[in-house]
Amino acid sequence: MAGLHEALGALLCPTGLAVIVVGTALGIFVGAVPGMTGTMLIALVLPLTYGADPLWSMALLISIYVGAVSGGMITATLLRMPGTPASIITTLDGYPMARSGRPGRALGLGIMASACGGLVSWVFLVLLTSPIARLSSHFGFFEYFSLVMMALVLIATVGGGSLARALFSGFLGIFLAMPGINAATGGARMTFSVTEMNDGFQLLPVLIGLFAVNQILRDIVNIEETGESIELSDQSLLLSPRDFARHAANLIRSSVIGTWIGILPGIGANIGSVSAYSVAKSLSKEPESFGTGCEDGVVASEAANNATIGGALIPLIAMGLPGSVVEAVLLGALVIHGLQPGPRLFAESPSMVYTIMGAMLMANFVMAMIMLLSMRWLARVVMVPRAYLLPVILCFCVIGSFALSSRLFDVWVMLAFGVLGFALESYRIPLAPFIIGFVLGPIAEKNLSLGLQASDGSYWPIVTRPISALFIAVAIAMLLMTLINRLRRPRVEVAP
Repeated sequence: MAGLHEALGALLCPTGLAVIVVGTALGIFVGAVPGMTGTMLIALVLPLTYGADPLWSMALLISIYVGAVSGGMITATLLRMPGTPASIITTLDGYPMARSGRPGRALGLGIMASACGGLVSWVFLVLLTSPIARLSSHFGFFEYFSLVMMALVLIATVGGGSLARALFSGFLGIFLAMPGINAATGGARMTFSVTEMNDGFQLLPVLIGLFAVNQILRDIVNIEETGESIELSDQSLLLSPRDFARHAANLIRSSVIGTWIGILPGIGANIGSVSAYSVAKSLSKEPESFGTGCEDGVVASEAANNATIGGALIPLIAMGLPGSVVEAVLLGALVIHGLQPGPRLFAESPSMVYTIMGAMLMANFVMAMIMLLSMRWLARVVMVPRAYLLPVILCFCVIGSFALSSRLFDVWVMLAFGVLGFALESYRIPLAPFIIGFVLGPIAEKNLSLGLQASDGSYWPIVTRPISALFIAVAIAMLLMTLINRLRRPRVEVAP
């Protein structure tokens, strides 16, 4: 229980509480600004945590994650411009409610649903993570290699509509992770006689470039984009016990749906909200009211998309499997702080596991308090023109990349990957497979090299060791199921 005591000490001290409050507030603000995402903010804040206490660092990033997913409903409701993709479904009923003179009611329901969804998924996170981690605590090098190979199959599932684009993105990420020191031979590889390349492309500048700089370039292109604003009236955001009782079934059902969809790799919060919304509509006595300002629609959407957070953290903590872009960035954050993601995390740093769990729980309460107390102010701040925000963000990007190793080379890497990210997304090539390949490729290579050294160069243990063979079989089954589902999907011709 020493790990639990250490985590509680880190979270409940004044600094820990301040970290959670600041992280959640930043996440809410960024999530509410259309075009800015929690992934972008996490990548931007990550260099500030370099060298800091790992427990406080992860508490900050988890708090940002929770706040960003919740904050997207503000502009989704008031501007019909979802701050995050997860809030797209909220616009269907939240915006009509606001237009009909009930913006406070819509936001109050969204806050209640977000908090409840986060709490339900936190319960599953606490109950399921430890048993899964204990089950996988006896892995050897080949088991870790097979597990990572199974995770790399996620490349085929998180790429949206095109398998070819997803595979291209994933293998490009693996390829660009290769420059530097070869894990097997210890010699330099693909450095092109550039001294700075001996360390390869550092993860931090790559993340900042792909998400922050890429988003800045995209916002510059759409800098004049605005939405139709709705003023928030003096109507109270607080809900009565009767409101909780009326929506209790929808809250619990949507939260459970969001949690289990969050556990599934490559699905995401937007699919969670769509699924919960569809179920709520199908079970409603008045399904025709959905899309016209129905309270059940707002509750289902917000409960589910917040519940996906806890669900997605379960495979990330227990097995080191990132199911989306945000989890891939958090996986990278653990690596940057010298931690081994996955089954070893419980044994090597139990305090980190408990810190992540505790930070998520506290961030949900802080999120609800901040949004209830400052909603009117937030509704005005999100209208700040992007032209004022982008230069400030770009300055932080440059400072963060340079501060990593005090090298201008890392700044150029950040800018290059920013252009690369912009180009990839312009051609509808997803970034999630790229990050998964970039982060997990070196881990797979390292474990395979160590396993081959232990087996005198024999590859047979990959398929002869039962757990390793099981992971390989699951990976093949997942890949085949993905291929079959994509082949069965009807083709849609897109007009040029």
